[in-house]
Amino acid sequence: MPPIVRAALVQATWTGDPESMIAKHEQHARDAAERGARIIGFQEVFNAPYFCQVQDAAHHLWAEPVPDGPTVTRMRRLARETGMVVVAPVFESEGPGFAYNTAAVIDADGTYLGKYRKHHIPQLDGFYEKFYFRPGNLGWPVFDTAVGRVGVYICYDRHFPEGWRQLGLNGAQLVYNPSATHRSLSAHLWRLEQPAAAVANAYFVAAINRVGREEYGTNDFYGTSYFVDPRGHLVGDPASDREEELLVRDLDFGLIDEVRRQWAFYRDRRPDAYEGLVRP
Repeated sequence: MPPIVRAALVQATWTGDPESMIAKHEQHARDAAERGARIIGFQEVFNAPYFCQVQDAAHHLWAEPVPDGPTVTRMRRLARETGMVVVAPVFESEGPGFAYNTAAVIDADGTYLGKYRKHHIPQLDGFYEKFYFRPGNLGWPVFDTAVGRVGVYICYDRHFPEGWRQLGLNGAQLVYNPSATHRSLSAHLWRLEQPAAAVANAYFVAAINRVGREEYGTNDFYGTSYFVDPRGHLVGDPASDREEELLVRDLDFGLIDEVRRQWAFYRDRRPDAYEGLVRP
């Protein structure tokens, strides 16, 4: 019988420094573990502010290696301590001029399983990410974890259906979507795109947004993080649109097989007819 997976996510306000920000997430993880959670995911560049509201080379100070940098090393210890899978998004430095918007995936015993690098990099007012990040180049990995097969899709990626589909084809059961999005830009899409992706690809999605205002811009991050099931239904209520919050929800992975049999979207795909989708 497929398992019920108790999963957690955190939407957090910026504390003003990375040490207290990481410590706050560690405490949320311990609280989630006490509530029986077996996996937890954090928001986009969780240990830093959303510095991409401005273009300033000084913000490259947030970048660090993955997996051997201090934050991911600390997250590996946290995973071992709590016995939870941890999805930790950070600003990755691979060397001078090579930086990525990345999420490390760590198994429940602290094993580093790998990373996802954000593919689609925006350059819009308040979201100047091309100034900092190269496009992801590691494909669409799905990680075999202690709770099942887990993928990651980061923020602006969610507007592009191709990656959602590739994660499904690669066997994802749960996809974490860490984000930083604000009220005036695309709030009306927040409750449309991730449920639609969950339905189209028959897996669970954890949609995580930052919350509050930060000192590097005027973006008002509106939280309302949530879990959504393969039928497009929210699993419990979404988080607050104003306050920091830890969500813990039970996900019935048996629903994935049920939906894939009932709504036979994978069976009825026509990859032989889709060549035009990948033409320049």
